Amino acid sequence: MKRKTTKELLAESFQELAQNKRIDKITITEITQNCGMSQPTFYNHFKDKYDLIVWIHTAHVSQVMGRIDGKSYLWRDTLLDGARYYDENRAFIKNALKHTSGQDSFIEYVRRSNTEFLKAEVQKKLMTEHIPDEIMGMIEVYVYGTVQYMLRWLMNDEHKTPEQVADIWEKSLPEPLRQYLYPNENV
Repeated sequence: MKRKTTKELLAESFQELAQNKRIDKITITEITQNCGMSQPTFYNHFKDKYDLIVWIHTAHVSQVMGRIDGKSYLWRDTLLDGARYYDENRAFIKNALKHTSGQDSFIEYVRRSNTEFLKAEVQKKLMTEHIPDEIMGMIEVYVYGTVQYMLRWLMNDEHKTPEQVADIWEKSLPEPLRQYLYPNENV
């Protein structure tokens, strides 16, 4: 049995509190008291609660993106796991979207991080740091479009399953990006 890390325990505490309280109103004291830790312990791991939100999202996205192998776990699986995560954590995600702003905006973080994860996947396939401007532009447009769609789906409580959302995201993938995300297909 795997024991939870301090970061995981703090994240669980925060997400539990966020089920009933606006994120911008949750204090570090509440987070640490809820899981039996001290404030110094929190600050040993995170600079603030917005850093914790970023860690929660990054940990999940990294886990999903790390599964891509081009054989048994494809881009479609990544999209489906992402849609399931957002659906299962809808209340927390909506709270983060509604009650963070400016530099700490969750939506801006999601856009940036998803762009970086997709960029890294393309760089792996190209085996270089340089991505042609046209491909980088397609990555940015694709990410902005999928994130906007996710926002509408979650915030308006649209009645679509994660499978339906992942299908729309997959069909929206620009054809030139397919070769990097589905390398074993004949493009």
